[in-house]
Amino acid sequence: MNNLIDQIRPFISSEVFLLTLVMGTFLFGVFIYKKTKITLLQPLLISMLIIIPFLKLTGIDYPTFCKQTRILNFMLGPSVVALGYILYAQIEQIRGNVISILTAVFAGSIVGIVSVVLIAKLLGADHILMASLAPKSVTTPIAISLSEKNGGIPALTAAFVVICGLFGGLVGPVILRRLGIKSKIAVGLAMGSSAHALGTARAMEIGAVEGAISGLAIGIMGIMTALLIPFAEKLF
Repeated sequence: MNNLIDQIRPFISSEVFLLTLVMGTFLFGVFIYKKTKITLLQPLLISMLIIIPFLKLTGIDYPTFCKQTRILNFMLGPSVVALGYILYAQIEQIRGNVISILTAVFAGSIVGIVSVVLIAKLLGADHILMASLAPKSVTTPIAISLSEKNGGIPALTAAFVVICGLFGGLVGPVILRRLGIKSKIAVGLAMGSSAHALGTARAMEIGAVEGAISGLAIGIMGIMTALLIPFAEKLF
């Protein structure tokens, strides 16, 4: 078995194969999710459950995987910008709510940073771990950049961002429903501020307004988090 893997490793570790694997498993996850409508079966989670064992079995390390799929990391930025089209379609929902939107995201940014840093500090985490955790609630490109500049571990931050997004996308709508929050703007802001792109994907399933506002929240959350983390460093 090991000899066979060694022989085919140059092929299975190639850029074409790994990109096909990532996109194929994600599309498979989308198919499963659409067929079952089970919230827990998120496409990203299904992809992870397939790709991680595959990498472990074949001995492909993370740096190699990251290098060969770097185009997908690059496309994260444009994909967030593309949300601007959806936002433009719902521009009427934003007019008259600018102050409330900015205030809500600002509060979400402070809570998102301070809460995780204080909890990590109480549990005895060091500066590196806290710097890796602080930007967990913003989209991956921004989170990785902030983590690297503040002494964190970008790969660890990326993992925290995914976990945060999955958790927010799964339980966010349930919590909001239980709290009786029916405002479309409030739902969108909550999902985008707490669970970034994955939360926005879930918000789009709820409604067009929720998805658009959630996309707006991603951008504002990124800016505010970048401005607030230097002040939060004093808590480190």
